[in-house]
This record gives sequence, C-alpha cells and structure tokens, in this order.
Amino acid sequence: MVSSTPRGTAATHRPRPPRAGDRRGGERPPAQDAPACRACRGSSGTLVLDLGRQPACDYFPPADDPGPDALYPLQMWLCAACGLAQLVTDPTLPEEPLGREPAALVAQAADAVERVAACGLLAGRLTVAEYGSPHGGSWLELLAGRGLTPVDRDGRADVVVDCFGLMHARDQAQAIAERADRVGDGGILLLQFHSLETIIGQGQWNSLRHGHHAYYSTTALTTMLSGVGFAPDRAWTFDLYGGTVLLAATRHTGAGATGPSVRALLASERRTGVRDPAALLGLQHHAEAHASALREWLVAQRIAGRTVAGYGAASRAVTLVLGAGADRMLLRGVADASPAKHGLRMPGTNVPIVRPSELVAQRPDDVLLFVPDLLDEVRSSLPEVEAGGGRWVDADTLRP
Repeated sequence: MVSSTPRGTAATHRPRPPRAGDRRGGERPPAQDAPACRACRGSSGTLVLDLGRQPACDYFPPADDPGPDALYPLQMWLCAACGLAQLVTDPTLPEEPLGREPAALVAQAADAVERVAACGLLAGRLTVAEYGSPHGGSWLELLAGRGLTPVDRDGRADVVVDCFGLMHARDQAQAIAERADRVGDGGILLLQFHSLETIIGQGQWNSLRHGHHAYYSTTALTTMLSGVGFAPDRAWTFDLYGGTVLLAATRHTGAGATGPSVRALLASERRTGVRDPAALLGLQHHAEAHASALREWLVAQRIAGRTVAGYGAASRAVTLVLGAGADRMLLRGVADASPAKHGLRMPGTNVPIVRPSELVAQRPDDVLLFVPDLLDEVRSSLPEVEAGGGRWVDADTLRP
C-alpha cells in the first residue's frame, strides 16, 4: 500500500481526526461490513485498490498552515452485480474548484462536438441541458454555435450533456435517473468519461481520488443506462487523460440496441477485464511501484545536485507526491496556472504551490509534469524553462 505518511516532511505533518465543521472533513464513514453499490445497491464485490489514509485531494491548505492535515480512507471497490468501480466511502466535503481549464480539455470539447454533429445527431435539435464538471469543460458555447439554446434549470432538452460530471455524484442511481428524465422525447444523452479500461491498461492508480465517486467502463454504463430505459447507440474515443469515451444514448424499449462502435468497445473491455477483480488488483502494484520509483528518482536528482520543481497542482498529484515522501528538500515547489492555488501547498506535505513566474525564476534543472496532457501548453507558455537548460519530465513515466 502507498504510505499515507510522507517521509522526510516536517514532524508536524501527522494524521489527526477530522474536526467538526472542518472543511477538510465531513461525516464519518458509515460502519458497515460491505459497501452498497452507488448504482445498483448490490453488496457483493471486491476491494481492488487501497491507498490507505490520504488527505482530501481537492483541499489545498494555506502554505503557512503547518498541519497536520486530516487523513481519510481512499479505496476502490468493484461491484460484482453491475461492474461499477467506485469509492468505498468519501467522508470529505467537496471544495470549490480552483483549477484553470487546460487547453487540451477545450480542444477535446470542440473535437467532440464536431464529431457528434458530423454524425447528424444534432440536426433538428433546438435545446440543450448540461451537467458539467466542477473542473471545467462546458460545451454550451460550442453547442450554441450550432443553434442549441440552454433550457431553464430542471427543464427537459433535446440534448443532455454530461462531460465528466456524473462521477462527482455520490448517488449514481439517482444521478443517472435525473439525467435520463431530462431528455425530451426523441432526444439524446451524451456522456463523457475517463475510461476504466484506460485506468487499468495504463496503470493510472492515482485516478482514484476523493470526490470522484465512480470510475466507468462502457460495460457498466450500459447496465446503468438500461435501468433508466436508455441504451448507447454510438461511441467515440479520445486521447485526453490517456483515453476517454463519449457515449450517445437514446431511449429504447425492451433490451435496447447498441451500434457497432459501442459493441467494439464492449468487446475490448471484455478482453481487458473491466469486470474482473484480478485485472483491477494490478493497480495496487502500480501504486506502490510508481511512488517508490518517484522517490528514488527525486533522491537521485538531489544527490546529483540537480534541482527539481513540479507543474500542475492537480488532485491526481496529491497521492503521488505524498506516497513518494516528497518535501521541499526534494521538490522545491509545484507551479500552477490557477491564481486561486497560489500561496497554498500540496496536501499532506510542505511543498508550496507557486506561480509559473516563480518556477521560471527558480531555474530548476527538472520540472515534473503531473498532468501529461499539459505538455504542449506549458512548453509554449513557459519557453524559459528549456531555454534556461531545464527539461520537462513526465511524472507518469517514472515507473520501474
């Protein structure tokens, strides 16, 4: 298991129980022998990934707050009945989004709308409702350019879009039913998600985080959609986050129908084993090996006299930085484009979050990029890093 206690950090960084009313905490996890599935309510399943006790992934404390930070269980469970991978429990409270929308996400949204329109699925449709992610990625402006008008809150629409929003719902059954209910007669439901097949295939163990309650396969979503009278007809895949999927679903009677692109995804997922606990259990090894490899690399760079900084204070970086035991001696700071994060620190450690201009001024030898999708964007916006002799290092490639 990845250590939840950072090695080499200040002695004050010790676990403490949540305080009542603390924004880093919330209700205590319910005492129960087995989880209840967030989608089908089943209780049979397998714990496939356990990252121990971790700080809330979306709460970045002030840099002058010495801690200790509250720690909470972070575990993934695979439901045997419907195949939905999900958080066992999440006692943290959601934070206000602090991030800035990456250019890669903006470009992917435009690509997705173009592909949907090219298939004729927007033709004759006039209204749209959107369930967006708190991290950004709205399609409303793009769809407005194609003649679709947003409906009033809770109104029904010809097109209902959910772009990385569904995963943030604690009650998955209620959330999918709500979205289905808002689709007007003859309308379509568009669901975009980070693929569980990608997470398994690429060992993306740190996709597991507080606030993200579900991790979808097309297989599991097909089952969830069937429960509300829908079936996916078409699917598209994108390179974002290593592999994301967009499903277009419509109402169907009986068993429903799936098009060839959906059937191809379902077949691929069967080969990967998205419903096989053994396939997901490999993520535990990836977690331990990745954190250990990063720790060894950081120590080696320090011994060699090279300075290391980071870029991208994303929630996915929290467990990796903490598991590697990174402190300011090994990682001088993590730069981020979001002004709301400046003056804060990475949860569970004393590594500060700094402005990109501060990163440039530090002239680090290596800059660990915690969100690989940002590479083109940061190389363009911060040419001074490489001009000064520094190099960008993909944190995801630092594995045995």
